[in-house]
Amino acid sequence: MAFSRCLAALCLLWLFVAGRAEVTDTSQAIFDPAFRSLKVTLDANEFAPPVITLGDPLSRLTVSFDELGDERRFMRYELIHCDAFWQPEGLVASEFLDGFNEGEVEDYEFSRATLVHYVHYSITIPNREIRITETGNYLLRVYDESNPDETLLQARFGVSDFSAGVYAGVTSLTDIDTNRNHQQLGLTVDLQHAAGIDDPFNDLRIVVSQNGRADNEVVLTAPQRVLGDRVIYEHLRPLIFKAGNEYRRFETVSTSYPGMGVENISADTPIYNMWLYTDSPRGAIPYSYDSTQHGRFFVRESSSSRSDTEADYVMVHFGLEMPEIAGADVFLDGDFVQRRFDPVSRMVYNRATGRYENSMMLKQGAYNYQYLTVPSGSLQGETAPVEGDFYQTVNEYTVRVYYRPRGGRFDRLIGVGMIVSGN
Repeated sequence: MAFSRCLAALCLLWLFVAGRAEVTDTSQAIFDPAFRSLKVTLDANEFAPPVITLGDPLSRLTVSFDELGDERRFMRYELIHCDAFWQPEGLVASEFLDGFNEGEVEDYEFSRATLVHYVHYSITIPNREIRITETGNYLLRVYDESNPDETLLQARFGVSDFSAGVYAGVTSLTDIDTNRNHQQLGLTVDLQHAAGIDDPFNDLRIVVSQNGRADNEVVLTAPQRVLGDRVIYEHLRPLIFKAGNEYRRFETVSTSYPGMGVENISADTPIYNMWLYTDSPRGAIPYSYDSTQHGRFFVRESSSSRSDTEADYVMVHFGLEMPEIAGADVFLDGDFVQRRFDPVSRMVYNRATGRYENSMMLKQGAYNYQYLTVPSGSLQGETAPVEGDFYQTVNEYTVRVYYRPRGGRFDRLIGVGMIVSGN
């Protein structure tokens, strides 16, 4: 009976996804290479999910980024309301906000005492021009005033009324193995304070992400059962995740001495170079706990209290020593590459050194990263080939609950929950 329920849920999920319209790229991304260090932060809490509480004047979100160079660029931004899959819903601005749907990027500061010059920009939502009136997913698109059709970068965030409670548990006793390579979630959505939801089997969508990754995100369109106000999702195969491994870490907070994970520093060029210790596969090594930021990065300069404008940019060199993997690419994963599989995050195999290599200019700080292997023709990264999968891994799962009644024009975000495995 349990298997039949799981199969039915999977079929519903496949039918729903197969019927979607052509996908627009609405991932969080930087499209202009002059821009760096895109971050979305809620109430100055770098660990909180980027979800504003609707109607709370103290709930504010900041989108920040840098542009390399000495001159301020005149830019504007706009908000786009998106569905649970982050596709634009075609709403007019008056349907989801008061005020204007766009604004000027006004807050900026020039870098101070850095080898690499840059301008630091920030946008705060809500503000005097934009007041959001509906829950849901939002895409913030930034563009040059002189060329509004070309997107420079875009950031994702959510707005919720938190009318639905989210309760979740994580176990390594999964429906496919026990204390081996996977973790399984069980979810309960409490609709006691969410008025008007008469058909949770058809009107709710649940989205579950692991450590902020989008490539292995799971969408549920039907619960296992409903008991009164409680909507239950248990023993569903889509809620079984490969456990992965703890994120790797490095720190570039000082240019005077090597930080964590840094083997060597060189300042003989116009930019500091930092070579990380050469990495190697960890799948055959016993699991070892390490403090984790779940893929985040924090801008920090050890001698400054104004890291946003006084942290320098350094060239960071990554190396992964292992045989080349046939039929697949290896990518860096973490917030610092916006979780995208693209040329910026791709590791290039150097047959002369027997290593995958990548170099990129990053702002001083503390970074989490891992290596994901993406088979040819696939859009999903695998942890097993380089990092391994260990049931003990501390993973952060975020659950988002969306509601759209029959005939509704958009997806409402009515609940958000976060759970860390092992806690």
